[in-house]
Amino acid sequence: MQIGDLLLQLLQAGWLGLLDYLAAHVLLCLVPAFFIAGYLSLIPKETITRYLGPKTPRWISYPASAIGGFVLAVCSCTILPLFAGIWKRGAGLGPAITFLFVGPAVNILAISYTGAAIGGDIALARLILAITFGIVIGMIMAAVFKQPENQPAPAEMFEQKQGMRPVLWGLFGLLMAVLIVGTLQIDLLTGTLFSITLPLEMPSGLQNGLDALHLTVQGAVLIVLLVIIAPIAWKGLNDVINGFNRWTWTSLGLVAITLLIAAPTTSTGSLIINITGRFIAEIILLGSIAYVAARYLTREELADWLYETWRFVKQIFPVLIVGVFIAGMVRSIVPEDWIRTLAGENTIWANALAVFFGVFMYFPTLVEVPIARMFLDLGMHKGPLLAYLLADPELSLQSILVTGKILGRRKTITYVGLVAVFSTLAGYLFGLFLTAV
Repeated sequence: MQIGDLLLQLLQAGWLGLLDYLAAHVLLCLVPAFFIAGYLSLIPKETITRYLGPKTPRWISYPASAIGGFVLAVCSCTILPLFAGIWKRGAGLGPAITFLFVGPAVNILAISYTGAAIGGDIALARLILAITFGIVIGMIMAAVFKQPENQPAPAEMFEQKQGMRPVLWGLFGLLMAVLIVGTLQIDLLTGTLFSITLPLEMPSGLQNGLDALHLTVQGAVLIVLLVIIAPIAWKGLNDVINGFNRWTWTSLGLVAITLLIAAPTTSTGSLIINITGRFIAEIILLGSIAYVAARYLTREELADWLYETWRFVKQIFPVLIVGVFIAGMVRSIVPEDWIRTLAGENTIWANALAVFFGVFMYFPTLVEVPIARMFLDLGMHKGPLLAYLLADPELSLQSILVTGKILGRRKTITYVGLVAVFSTLAGYLFGLFLTAV
């Protein structure tokens, strides 16, 4: 095969993979997850960090560290400076390590996307094991490296007390409900309540074009909406801190329409729309969120929420698009035999190899999920797949180097070794569990 033909094949594979991704129902998971990640910025850091001081009892500090990692960060890039801050200001080593581990491993975006793209079993295992390992690794580090008695006095960040209004927790519950309704696969949500037949004839040329792109009409409409939303959101949300404008409300309306269009199922060339329980639930929940936000949030809170959400979208979504495109290209040239030979079975060697790959082939936040999906499609066993997903956010070379500057060489080597061992064993035991059931 000539270089030109190979390049064309790669580009076509990446493009088709990207179109399939954008047209998929994964939007029902990603869109709410971005809004939840932005909303978490409304939770005062002092609500969590005041429980991380060295004098806090372990039964409080370790769970608080795990929750704090979930609430205060979405990737290793964000967690590292926060970890450095609480460690240098007097947090106990164990809780600080738990905070460092859990943050990038169980952020809301990664877990929800894992469930939608790979499966609920992997997502649940990733969530439970990451929290468990974070606490256990933190306790081991605290036991191995005894901290001196003359700890620096807890700084103000461990003493400040700031709570949240009950309505903020209620709104958070509604957002989580949108995420759950959009991703949960149960008959109540996926079953068809009634169908609507559109009075349209699909032109043969358009249908052939969609077939060539492996798209349905519904998928094509979703892609068009995303393209339209991008410039409107830029005009409406990029400077929302300084005031709302018509583009702000237009972008939010288009986002709601996107979710509603993604909720039904379609059939017969996408001209029959099956109205599902998910569609009705999305209407009720989105209406409730709009009412509560408009009535009970201050203008500053709403602006902060939208600004943080847009910041996450700008930071993560373009990288995610590139990652999906690359995954599609790689999938077209990597022989399935390689993956099946190296990690097609659940062995200690296969799980260790998956962890090793996660260290040296780090992908930005969320990109590890389409890469993992590609591995799964090529024949990787779910045991090594979980080992990779646990290790990738924690053990990138850049994260190891930064952690070394914060903790020192001995602590960092011990931390990296513990994460590698625990991730390998987790994948292996998870694989055994799947085989047993």
